[in-house]
Amino acid sequence: MTEVLRRGRASLAFSFFAQGAAFALLVTRIPAIQDRYGVSDGQLPIFLAAVPVLAGVGSVTTEQLVKRIPASRLLRWSQPVVLLALVGVGSGDAMAALALSLAVFGLAVGALDASMNMLGVSLQRTYGRSIMLSFHAAYSLGGIVGASLAWVGAHWHLALWLSYLPVVAVLLPAALVASRWYVDGDAGGAVAGAGAAGDVEDEKSRGGSGVVFKLLLPLCLVMSFAYIGDSTVSNWSAKYLTDVLGSSEQLATVPYNVYMVTTLVGRAIGDFGVRRFGAAAVVRLGALVAAAGFAVVAVAPGAWVGMGGFTLVGLGLCVLVPQTFAAAGRLFPGASDAAIARLNVFNYVGFLVGSPLVGALGDAWSYRGAMVVPMVLVLVTLVYARSFVAQPDRYGGGHERPRTADVGRGSNGL
Repeated sequence: MTEVLRRGRASLAFSFFAQGAAFALLVTRIPAIQDRYGVSDGQLPIFLAAVPVLAGVGSVTTEQLVKRIPASRLLRWSQPVVLLALVGVGSGDAMAALALSLAVFGLAVGALDASMNMLGVSLQRTYGRSIMLSFHAAYSLGGIVGASLAWVGAHWHLALWLSYLPVVAVLLPAALVASRWYVDGDAGGAVAGAGAAGDVEDEKSRGGSGVVFKLLLPLCLVMSFAYIGDSTVSNWSAKYLTDVLGSSEQLATVPYNVYMVTTLVGRAIGDFGVRRFGAAAVVRLGALVAAAGFAVVAVAPGAWVGMGGFTLVGLGLCVLVPQTFAAAGRLFPGASDAAIARLNVFNYVGFLVGSPLVGALGDAWSYRGAMVVPMVLVLVTLVYARSFVAQPDRYGGGHERPRTADVGRGSNGL
């Protein structure tokens, strides 16, 4: 069983990595996509908004599908669809082809994001300790690799299909092979069986077996606020450094790369903080660090100080999303798949709201002032930090389930 869980964790981490690489390859080559298909500046926001909207539809659909199909099976087949849709984006020659490829990409990525996090939460529960941040660290690593490969393609003026096809040719078969070892929530053997009674009792105490949206709403807001902050960095950091802080165009490309690296570092060590201090404390600290980062950006006298602020934002924001998914799983242990699918929709809500909000405030007021908005929204997370507190259960008041090695040892082994 321990080997089963180890393989399940490694294969799921690879899925997160592949998704991070694919998404980075898409978003970092948007100017090249625009040039290839002749998409005007007025049409571009429509295409960009369609992807998260359709991803939200895919996530909601996944909530219904997992009632009949294991999340592992949805993940096994949605990931190849995402990768093939990426090749479609790079190889088409008409705007209709672009629209179709992006539509398929959006729907599939919604199912992919939801099913990946469903498996991550169920594995964490089976492990009995925080491992969720490690999966999102793999996503950040994939994003760094994907962005680097996109830079190579842009530097050497490679055709989009030539940039995408080799990456997909490697990732797609590797993902299919790795999918053989995915572990569903009920595949934990004795652990899953041992936790079943406690899960039922927990759900009864919450008024039924379904998801109570009133209880989930604080986590939905935190998810939206986190992605508003994330989209602010990804979409506006380069423009902010050049237009407001007077940096060169070359230097303006650095903040997002640094942001991704600090996100990777923060997530790589974040699980240790959760195990030592608890999820609520880590979320509070992350919110304060991210808010401090936006404050530094807003008052920065020059480009280097501004980059320092964006670095702090990355270190703070990186813990919020993984812990929000994990908290939803703890809050609704008997309906975690449904909770995660609904929560995942607010990932796309934040992405849709964040970039236009900052842009509108920047044009109407000032970009320095616009940076205060994500700062305030991240600080609101502190109000909802109690939603991340470990839920009492029958294993002694903590959020953790017994580790696999402890099952069957009796009370002395817990």
